[in-house]
Amino acid sequence: MSEPITYSITNSATVFGILAFILGVIFYTYRSQNAYLKRFYQFVPALLLCYFIPSLLHTFHIVPYNYPCLDVLSGAIDAGASVLAQCQAVADPSDTNIDASGSQIYYIASRFLLPASLVLLTLSVDFKRIKALGPKALIMFGTGTLGIVIGGPLALLIMSVINPEVVAGDVWRGMTTVAGSWIGGGANQAAMKEVYEVSGKVFSSMIAVDVIIANIWMAVLLYMAAKSKTIDAKTGADTSAIEDLKETVEKFNRDHAKNPDLTDLMLIIAIAFGATAVGHVVADTVAPYIAANWPAAAQYSLTSKFFWMIVTVTTLGLIFSTTRLREFEAVGASKVGSVFIYLLVAAIGLHMDVSAILERPWLFVVGAIWMLVHAGLMLTVAKLIKAPVFYMAVGSQANVGGAASAPVVASAFHPSLAPVGVLLAVLGYALGTYAAYFCGQILMRVSGV
Repeated sequence: MSEPITYSITNSATVFGILAFILGVIFYTYRSQNAYLKRFYQFVPALLLCYFIPSLLHTFHIVPYNYPCLDVLSGAIDAGASVLAQCQAVADPSDTNIDASGSQIYYIASRFLLPASLVLLTLSVDFKRIKALGPKALIMFGTGTLGIVIGGPLALLIMSVINPEVVAGDVWRGMTTVAGSWIGGGANQAAMKEVYEVSGKVFSSMIAVDVIIANIWMAVLLYMAAKSKTIDAKTGADTSAIEDLKETVEKFNRDHAKNPDLTDLMLIIAIAFGATAVGHVVADTVAPYIAANWPAAAQYSLTSKFFWMIVTVTTLGLIFSTTRLREFEAVGASKVGSVFIYLLVAAIGLHMDVSAILERPWLFVVGAIWMLVHAGLMLTVAKLIKAPVFYMAVGSQANVGGAASAPVVASAFHPSLAPVGVLLAVLGYALGTYAAYFCGQILMRVSGV
């Protein structure tokens, strides 16, 4: 038996407070006008820090996170019992390292905050405004999604020829989380982690691949944004629709801007967690029924409670977006959802083992091939339909970067266009769960499982 590891902090409330403090410091420094900090964030993405800094708490044995316990939480557990007790119940009785403080935080983030964030982020989908963007914008967005869905399996096939050991075992499971992130965002990534039961070690490596490869591509898009007029002139793209779009967005923002009061915020919370409750009820009913009557459906994750919870809340969010509930976006529904997402990101980072990145450097090649498929398809279609660089760049980043970075790329063209990035990114959140799940099914078959 290995020597027990001594941790500095084991109280869940303390750990949660530390995570919140870390996020606060990151966002405060990110908005700072200090020249050194501005230069620092030009090279180091804030999102990467939200993963990386919490990971140091686990890597240096400051906060415990038991991986077997995580595997238990990924399955069907009794939410009414103590998380720690259930982890101990299935663990080796001789293991004195069992401590679920990290797992408790992740359980709350993934089962409560994740579904609530999905509801709030999909709540703002405005199908009329998406249609008004024109067919080329939607074509480029759809092309981006397709590039991610087929790019993953192609990268898996190519690497299986170059170096089969790199993609052996459960690597395909980890790739489903990258698909979730690159089509939707952090919420969809966490959803795929649970649906396909990705181990903590594989997930740690995939987070690094996801963030680093995605940010390299974003740097390329920002460079193209700076050269957009020249590129559009050479390709003969019609940019008049973009100018009209600027005026439309600016008018919408003026007409709908409102400072939220306490009632607005409480109603946002009610919608988010009310829908989350419905999601859990549906999951607790449908998953056991399917498991009892069609056990073979387990290979499609249809017996997973987590799968049905995520699908239910995403569907409810889309339904809400067609009603007056969408007006809560004007008082910050998506901002509240983003807060939940970043808390989830920090909780995920808490069990990220930095050393796992160095163990499998070839996975970055897999990610690079994947991104090249996506980028090649985007550039080819953009040239064929003569789409402006703006549509190509924002359509791509709305997939790969999500709501956190799509506005950054959009605003590189014009500040008033930042909401367009959010709009398409929200569409990515809506499609992320479904498309990433489909990509996961392809990856599973390509891997030979």
